[in-house]
Amino acid sequence: MYKRVLLKLSGESLGGPSGKGIDETSLVRYAHEIVEAVKAGHQVAVVNGGGNIFRGLQGVGKGFERVTGDRMGMLATVINSIGLAMAIRDEGVKAEVFTATPMEPMARYYTREAAIKVLEEGGVALIAGGTGNPYFTTDSGAALRAMEINADALLKGTRVDGVYTADPEKDPTATRYEELTFSKALADKLKVMDMTAFALCEQGPMPIIVFNVEQDGNLARLLAGEKVGTLVHA
Repeated sequence: MYKRVLLKLSGESLGGPSGKGIDETSLVRYAHEIVEAVKAGHQVAVVNGGGNIFRGLQGVGKGFERVTGDRMGMLATVINSIGLAMAIRDEGVKAEVFTATPMEPMARYYTREAAIKVLEEGGVALIAGGTGNPYFTTDSGAALRAMEINADALLKGTRVDGVYTADPEKDPTATRYEELTFSKALADKLKVMDMTAFALCEQGPMPIIVFNVEQDGNLARLLAGEKVGTLVHA
């Protein structure tokens, strides 16, 4: 069903149970699931958050100028992507880190054509640095890159198994949607992604699948066509 996808991972997911720093066990597990997807014939691009290391808005609360804080957050996503790329290469699959602003020799400057070439050659393209601009989240970066590379879907990996009527970690009566439309998500004020990212996907339209990435095998099942998580569509 989905030949080419963009997988959005939060920085906290790479931080393991604490959500801080880089947890080696989590890094290896995510790398293995991504590699298995590639070996099954799928093309996978990855956008990582950076909240396990530094979050831009976190800096604002401590006296940082917003632009400076966001730039620090962009660098955090590059660190995460380099780490995940190393773990993917250890599994025998090519992985290339691209950045939204020039950072050679640590990573390649992102171009759509270069990233697609890596995917078509059976590698993983890790696209870091957000959009390269302050005031935009990594969700927005993921939405933008998914559109640019002509992904079949944007997969948002979370700690919960989809989109709920309320926060299931706080409200035990919350119920999960198997699928819903962009307009329904907007009308019900459901927190699928931030509004800028959501608007980009709605305009595409770019289907979004919100799923529990921490459950082993979920990525493979989703890509194999099983109903995993919540599908948000036009």
